[in-house]
Order: sequence, then C-alpha cells, then structure tokens
Amino acid sequence: MRVPRARGEGTRLALRERGLLRSDLEVGHEGELLLFPIADDVPAPEGLGDVVDAEFVRSASRGPQDYRDLLDWPASERTDLPRSFDVVGDIVLIRLPPEVEPRGPEIGAALLRFVPGARLVGQDRGVQGPERRRRVERLAGSGPWTTRHRENGLELEVDLEGAYFSPRLAREHARVASEVGPGDRVYDLCCGVGPFAVTIARDGRASQIVAVDANPVAVDRLRATLARRPFGARVEVVEERLEQFVVGRTPFERVVFNLPHEGIKYLPSVGNLVSRAGRLFFYEVAERGDRSGRAIALVEALGGSSRWRRVESRTVHPYSPTADLVAYTFERTDP
Repeated sequence: MRVPRARGEGTRLALRERGLLRSDLEVGHEGELLLFPIADDVPAPEGLGDVVDAEFVRSASRGPQDYRDLLDWPASERTDLPRSFDVVGDIVLIRLPPEVEPRGPEIGAALLRFVPGARLVGQDRGVQGPERRRRVERLAGSGPWTTRHRENGLELEVDLEGAYFSPRLAREHARVASEVGPGDRVYDLCCGVGPFAVTIARDGRASQIVAVDANPVAVDRLRATLARRPFGARVEVVEERLEQFVVGRTPFERVVFNLPHEGIKYLPSVGNLVSRAGRLFFYEVAERGDRSGRAIALVEALGGSSRWRRVESRTVHPYSPTADLVAYTFERTDP
C-alpha cells in the first residue's frame, strides 16, 4: 500500500486495525512515499492508497507477529478467529463469531499481551438504540470503559460503553475537516463524542460549529475534550434530539450527518439545513452492489436531482461480509 508520508500514521493504524499490515516485513520508502507491506489473501480496502508490487526487507524477530500466535489452538480452530480488531486509547475491541465466543476470555488474554499498552479487552456486540450506545462485554483486563484516544494529532475523551465512537473513521474526520473553507458554518449532527467537530475546530477555518447529539454521555465527553483545548470555545454543543433540532434552523455551508443505519429517514429535514451550493457529508451502511443506484435513491430522498447532485461516494471500510460503510458527499444545487 503506497501512500504519501504525511498520511503514513493514519494508514498504518487503519491497516493494523483491519489485520492487513504485515509486521514480519519492514515499511519501505520511495522519497516522500511510504510502502506498507500488506497481506495478499485479503482484498485491500478502497481509498487508503495505491496497491503496488514492491520488495521488502524482513523484520528482525520481535516476538509474536499476530495475537493468534499466542493461542495454542489447533489449526482447524484458528480459522474462526478474526484477523482484525480495533484499538481505542488503551482499550481493545474485537467482534467474535459465535464459533469462538465461549473462548472469549482466552482471546482477550492473548490480545492484552499482544497490543502494547492495552489495559482492557472487550467484545464488541454492536451499537444499539437511539443514543447509539455500544454493547461491550469484558473479556480481559480491568478498569472503566472510558479512555483517551489519539488521532490526527488530537486527544479525544471516549466512553466506549456510553457513547458512539469509531477509530476507523480517523481519515474521514481529517478529510471532511480539510473541505471546510474559511468562514464556513458547520453542523455536526449525531456527533457522538465529536471527532468531526473537534478536528474542524482545531483547523480554525470555520466561522461557526454546532455539534448536536441526544446522548448525554456523548455530550459530556465532547465537552470534556473541548475544555482541554484552546479552540474549545469554537464549538457550540447542543444536547437535543435530531428531529427537534432541525426545526427552524438557519442553513449552513457544511453539514456532517453520521447516522449509518437509519439516517435516510431524516434526509429530507437534514437537507434543509444545507445552504445553496453547500455540501452534506452523509454516512450509511450499504449492501455491496449497485452503488450508483443507491446514490440516486439518496438524492431522491433529499429532494431530487433538481435540487441535489452527488459529488462522490467512497467505501470507508467493510462493515460485514456483504456490506460496507460508505461516505457520500452531496451538493445542493438549487438555482
């Protein structure tokens, strides 16, 4: 995977979290480009970088290169073990298939030994409910589900059990922030612990940022993050349900809307928050297949092609064996 040096750390983390980064080989260099050795038996995700052929130097022995090497399981049982896991601060999250769930504590103990600095390992059972709280089950380690997570040069206050946060969106947080122009006003809807809003505020180009979430835990964590930053006053934090917040609001130039499972039902009202020539950044879990057809359906939900156009759509990461998290950018084109 070939990427510019400036994107190296984010790419390394993204590949490691997906179980794609080969740690038995050294990272290569081509001038201002980095070459990450990746597994060749798993499709590379779109949007991270260019996949090329390259020669690599084998790493010196550093102990186990995969957490699965710490489990003394027969080869027939190891095939059910997930390759990838997420690291949020000092907490490791992993999704386990039913076949290995009874041996979750063994897997947790292996991950606790394998991930440097890990304090707690949990089984991720998905995000549920209108407040998007994650169901987590302790597999190994100790302490609370609160932590501080670093991404894009920022430190975010996170409560994995109480409020939504995904470390797999770090590149999206930076990408969307980079598209905010001088003087733009930004709504961050269903913001969770606020990584979009915080990144945009840090960059300093937006004239106004309003971050909205109905979950009091998420709002508390976002306010805690902002309180530690000199730019924290740039973000107005609102604890309110989306359907109440959208009523009578002034349209802004940029709107971020990350509600991937049921966001489409709110698109007509969310679209009204986007000013003419403004952009909506929308995230949805979508089945693989007709991506253009899905984009057309979303444009229709917003109000039709006479008012909106799709600027781009991109796969952020695989979500399940048949679906991906997809990032859409729409532009309002009212005359």
